[in-house]
Amino acid sequence: MSARSVRKSVVSVEQDEGVGARVRRSIGRREVSYIIKGGVQHEDFCGNKGTLDDGDVQWMTAGRGIVHSEILKKGITEHLQLWVNLAHKDKMIPPTYQDLKDKDIPRTKQNGVLVKVIAGESLGIKSSVFTRTPTMYLDFKLDKGAVLNQPIPTEWNAFIYTLSGKVCIGKEDSAVEYEPHHTVVLEQNGDHVRVENMNSEVVHFLLIAGQPLKEPIKKHGPFVMTTDEEIEQAIADYRNGRNGFEKALTWQSKYMKKQKKKT
Repeated sequence: MSARSVRKSVVSVEQDEGVGARVRRSIGRREVSYIIKGGVQHEDFCGNKGTLDDGDVQWMTAGRGIVHSEILKKGITEHLQLWVNLAHKDKMIPPTYQDLKDKDIPRTKQNGVLVKVIAGESLGIKSSVFTRTPTMYLDFKLDKGAVLNQPIPTEWNAFIYTLSGKVCIGKEDSAVEYEPHHTVVLEQNGDHVRVENMNSEVVHFLLIAGQPLKEPIKKHGPFVMTTDEEIEQAIADYRNGRNGFEKALTWQSKYMKKQKKKT
């Protein structure tokens, strides 16, 4: 077994975004929402709506496209959002949701390591979330002195996002300690990642990994396709209300209307 080393680390800088929101933007767009604290009300033009509370997860597959609204509930809300690209063959599938309440997310604690398995597998437990591309989304907390050796397929891309505490990542003889809100990108030079907590405070971090699609990526605003022609077609479909965007021209979020009345 060989532990992966770190390729690079990027700190996420806090900034204003949206109505009353402070965001630390790291990578990608928002497609997977994970509520750490607080709550979010959501709805879309297909009639789906609901509320995500502490520890809940919404895994949304946008497919051929969806107009989606999210409003923060009162009080302090902390949540994470991650975009995962779809393979070209899946770009035009209908939108779908997988909502998981915190109590239904599998978890275990072993040797000072607590894990919530949102997607993938860790410490012998698996998630029920279906991912069209093999993906790992793991929420870890490590007690003082705890060591994690999490397997990752050698060909997968992977990174760690640090949330709290000082997280020590890398091979035992060359590990580096990282402060909160760092995106730590791992090299593809090992079959697992080694993480240790060398301090008294519990450390909290996410491990995200996935199988590379090895396909071109073309992006314009919220649209992500594989060719320029597909991007142009998606924009035209949205503007003309066709190919899944029939409701896009007339739909308005009820939550957003209420928010505007308050302000």
